Amino acid sequence: MIKVLLADDHALLRGSLKQLLEDTGFIEVVAQAGDYPEIMKAINSNPAIELAILDISMPGKNGVDVVKILKDKRSELRILMLSMHPEDQYAVRALKAGASGYLTKNTAPEKLVDAIQVIAAGRKYITPELAESLATHLTDDSDKPLHSTLSDREFETIRMIASGKKLSEIAEAMALSPKTVSVYRARILDKMKMKTNGELTRYALEHRLI
Repeated sequence: MIKVLLADDHALLRGSLKQLLEDTGFIEVVAQAGDYPEIMKAINSNPAIELAILDISMPGKNGVDVVKILKDKRSELRILMLSMHPEDQYAVRALKAGASGYLTKNTAPEKLVDAIQVIAAGRKYITPELAESLATHLTDDSDKPLHSTLSDREFETIRMIASGKKLSEIAEAMALSPKTVSVYRARILDKMKMKTNGELTRYALEHRLI
């Protein structure tokens, strides 16, 4: 049996996924979590967990950050990211952080099961879309999109700015001080050679970052 932690802030989705996975007969959901504290509680209290399925947009902490924390704590843990965001937004960042695969939530159920089997066996699960994103990141710097130069925190900041969130709202969502968020914004504008939030928003929309 593959022992799984299922982490998503939507209880209804967790219930559907649990049923789907356990119907296979070889996957057991041994723990569930709805936010970051619950993820850490499950990991600390259940050493049987060998694979974590994580939503990248979890309350309490960004999913990419959670991957890094979990891999630092338990390097042998396999992690599959499940997200509503297309592969070209977060997938490469998730894999660099230590995830073994990335799927969107509209993926066919059989592909999810296939991904779990591949990752549980110690391999990476790479979709054709993710392979294309990885190939793009291996090209010359001149061919890379501007947002690929951003750190994970900066990337999350530009997405929130483009979504219309105020500085204070971004700070609260990221558990940072407004001053730190201001520093991130300044770095983003410098790296992307832009001057206003409007330019950042237009870029984010054109590149489907939100």
